[in-house]
Amino acid sequence: MAEPASDTRPLVVVCAPDHAEDLELPLHRYAREYDVRWTSSSAATLELLRGLEPGRDVALFVAEPDLPDDHVLRAFHQWRVLVPTARRVVTAHVSRFRDRADDLRGGLGAGKYDAYLLMPRGVRDEEFHGVLTELLSDWGSSVAVPQVAPVQVVSPTLDALTVAIRDFFYQMGMPAQVVDPTSPEGADLESQRSDGSTAGSFPLVAAMGRAPVLTRSVQEVAAAVYGAPDQLDVDGEVDLAVVGSGPAGLAAAVYGSSEGLSTVVLETGAIGGQAGTSSMIRNYLGFPRGVSGMRLAQRARGQALRFGTRFFTGWPVQELHTGAAGHRLLTDGGEVRARNVVIATGVAYRRLGVAPLEDLVGLGVHYGAAVSAAQETAGTDVFVVGGGNSAGQAALHLARFARSVTLLVRRDGIAETMSDYLVRELRWAPGVEVRPCAQVVDGGGEDRLGWIAVRDLRTGEVTRHPAGGLFLLLGADPQCAWLPDEVCRDDRGFVLTGRDLPRDYWHDGVPPADLATAVPGVFAAGDIRAGSMKRVAAASGEGASTVPLVHAHLADLARDV
Repeated sequence: MAEPASDTRPLVVVCAPDHAEDLELPLHRYAREYDVRWTSSSAATLELLRGLEPGRDVALFVAEPDLPDDHVLRAFHQWRVLVPTARRVVTAHVSRFRDRADDLRGGLGAGKYDAYLLMPRGVRDEEFHGVLTELLSDWGSSVAVPQVAPVQVVSPTLDALTVAIRDFFYQMGMPAQVVDPTSPEGADLESQRSDGSTAGSFPLVAAMGRAPVLTRSVQEVAAAVYGAPDQLDVDGEVDLAVVGSGPAGLAAAVYGSSEGLSTVVLETGAIGGQAGTSSMIRNYLGFPRGVSGMRLAQRARGQALRFGTRFFTGWPVQELHTGAAGHRLLTDGGEVRARNVVIATGVAYRRLGVAPLEDLVGLGVHYGAAVSAAQETAGTDVFVVGGGNSAGQAALHLARFARSVTLLVRRDGIAETMSDYLVRELRWAPGVEVRPCAQVVDGGGEDRLGWIAVRDLRTGEVTRHPAGGLFLLLGADPQCAWLPDEVCRDDRGFVLTGRDLPRDYWHDGVPPADLATAVPGVFAAGDIRAGSMKRVAAASGEGASTVPLVHAHLADLARDV
């Protein structure tokens, strides 16, 4: 029976020519919240997709490996051209699972589909459903318009601050809806402002049922989102203070607090740091289908909270005062005294330095992946600048929405700077082009980005291109202006540790521990550290590895008493 025309549920499309009866009962559990449609060939699926009303979402394709009219991977490619945002699963009957695995494994590695699953052989096959639920959750967080948004941002335009606030909430796992103040909902929210701000001043942020307040920075939002106190209320001296909440800081917090250390994390903005903005990290151990930076960060934060870590967001550390018996971290909200400090503030993307484009930051120009802005690129040509993994991940995510994505790199290619799995996925992704030896030199537009100019570094020729978005992931500058001189750094500003420290800091010819700085009880982990690998797994490992050093320093302090 056909669904009523008013049905707006996202579709789950199942192409099952041979074993529909084996899938019908397992997939019935999704029928309440998704419109499950059944086909038996690639052609029938294409006909279904072409007949959908405009704006109808398809969340997931589930297909058997053997289709009567096409190879399943070619079929996925054709379906993906029509619906680039849907997740894709191959599910094989037990009689075909092993036979088809070798043929299909390469496609999985190239990103042609998301999972290869054994078809359920009975009820409650939760391994099967766990994968489907994970993919649907990923689709829902990055594509679907939230049915209920816990945060409303009232603003007449998507200016730089509004976009930054929306991105912050995305990183915190909280969908934020931008509301026009002239709409009934916007007018109602504006009438509720009780902070004394002037009517007509924006953006207003109404989060988690609280009254709307005028917001002047992301830092203000970060300080208020979890009801942070007016002053830091950390009594006494903690065992461990972690500055920064990227993978390195979160790992230090999890392992430190799990081993009984009193642990505090200080973070300027959203939990997760730069890694938290990644749309999908596919090479992190234990996540075969990948994990978004947001989800990885929020899971780690929940883990740390469970063990007793205290988080303070919106409190950038202004100064670190070191001492033989302990250290003081100064913020605008007060100070934290700690016996040990882990510096995990990471890096920030380097600025492009093209004045007309700097004026359009937030208005089509974004530093970082800006995942929440991806849907606004629909039907436009967008450009990503950068040759690292973050740039590759951003390009793949944007390709789900934009008409075309061009990855601009200064080198001859991306093979030297990007993981092989991303190089292969970019080669396969429809609408993605890698342009080597290219540099953005100009750009502009009325009210928001409309075009960019690109110089070919081989010929010097400058060409102009329409642009609906420019995403800049240009490399790394360390975030450590708050550190005192006694914490040694290299000529680029990265923190020196271990054997990289000058010989003056060695003892009897032996360098300090690998993650120890020049100051006893102060350690560095992750991207902020000179010589670090600049990978999520490496940063997590370094953060965890600081904890034995913290224990050793605490033991030294106890002996000195």
